[in-house]
Amino acid sequence: MYFITVSEMLGTNGEKIAKQVAKTLDYTFYGEEELFKAAAQMGFLIDVKKLDEKGPTVPEKSFSEKPKIYLGQLQSVIYEMAKKGNAVFSGRGSHLLLNAFDCIFHVFVTGSMKKRIQRVMEEKQIGGEAAEKIIRQSDQDKRGFLRFAFDEDWLNPNLYDLILNTDKLSVDSAVKMIMDGVQSEEIKACGADSIKSLGKLHLHFKIEAALVDAGLLTQYLHFTVEGMDSIRLHGLVGSLEKKEKVETLLKGIKEIKKINNDLSIFRSPSGGI
Repeated sequence: MYFITVSEMLGTNGEKIAKQVAKTLDYTFYGEEELFKAAAQMGFLIDVKKLDEKGPTVPEKSFSEKPKIYLGQLQSVIYEMAKKGNAVFSGRGSHLLLNAFDCIFHVFVTGSMKKRIQRVMEEKQIGGEAAEKIIRQSDQDKRGFLRFAFDEDWLNPNLYDLILNTDKLSVDSAVKMIMDGVQSEEIKACGADSIKSLGKLHLHFKIEAALVDAGLLTQYLHFTVEGMDSIRLHGLVGSLEKKEKVETLLKGIKEIKKINNDLSIFRSPSGGI
């Protein structure tokens, strides 16, 4: 299988380019609308929308672990899409959620503020001041999301295989450059091993989200995904009841068929872990 991710600055025609690449290659296109549809089918549309393409607010970061749950759900959606075959992903941090695989071609579409304002004015039929405000807010949201989710700067050129400035490039010209890059011998098809690794990563996010949501994840409790359907629990918990509660919770995750529970029980003098 082959995958392409296209990340864009608002007002650079990035999504149009991504859709055209998908159409030309006869790949499935996954953008925001498609992501929300898949999320709804998986039962957590509201949670994925809450995360949005931005970082959590200060109160969320300070007083809640919920954003981690939303990120885990986003990972689940991306994984389910990727399993279906050749695809072009647009935005939503897909380039970092899929960054571990050499077979994926990552594209970033950029442009000058002047050109971006011009395009947004034309697309939304608004004035220059309003267009610039929308663009700056979009840039801030995307920067915040990637910083929160991956501790990465979204403008880091090392995250991408190809960077396109569309100030002078038409959509067709940009598509041609991506097509040339995708055909490079260095971009290899994702085999079974890559999909297996993606599955293990997906399961890791899902377990972490479940433990956080149940208030069971602590600095002393650890887990290792050993296979597509097996995990190992290790570390410390404060009671036998909690040890059993953790195992029962994770048995509820449909992908998990085997749990090696090596959690040790330890109660500190202060009452516990």
